[in-house]
Amino acid sequence: MLAAVAGGLVTVSAAVAQEISDSHLQAARAAISAIDATDRYDAILPDVAEALKARLLQNNPDLENEILMFVDEEALALAARRGDLESEAAEIYARALREEDLQAIAEFYQTEAGQALIRNGPIAAREVTEAAAIWQRGIERDLLERVGARLAEAGLRQAPAPAEEGETAGEGTQE
Repeated sequence: MLAAVAGGLVTVSAAVAQEISDSHLQAARAAISAIDATDRYDAILPDVAEALKARLLQNNPDLENEILMFVDEEALALAARRGDLESEAAEIYARALREEDLQAIAEFYQTEAGQALIRNGPIAAREVTEAAAIWQRGIERDLLERVGARLAEAGLRQAPAPAEEGETAGEGTQE
């Protein structure tokens, strides 16, 4: 049963891949290039090569020159396969987004505003994450205080002391 389902998925995936036009793939490649979608993977081959060198040298320190030379040569030979990732990424983006959307993405990210977003977007995202964490702590504190007050009003529990600045309500108090 599982084999039949898996076989069906492969067939569906192949059919979907065949339906992607060349212009759609070109639009996907342009969008990927514009947003630097695969740049973070550039270090995979060098990192793998360095890790392999370290592992092989640990077991064969007497073969250092040969290991370094062979790993470097073979890594260079494999570098041509980097294009496989680009092709796979283009197909993924083409399946996920319409050709017109990919064209609009590429056009935007080639503008000054798009380049600014690429440069500064990660910084802004990190700062928003930090702000959300602070906001979450405030919400937790306020919710605990409000529920505690409601429980106290109902005579079900003693109201918690107000939280100190930077402390979540309930911290430092005994329940």
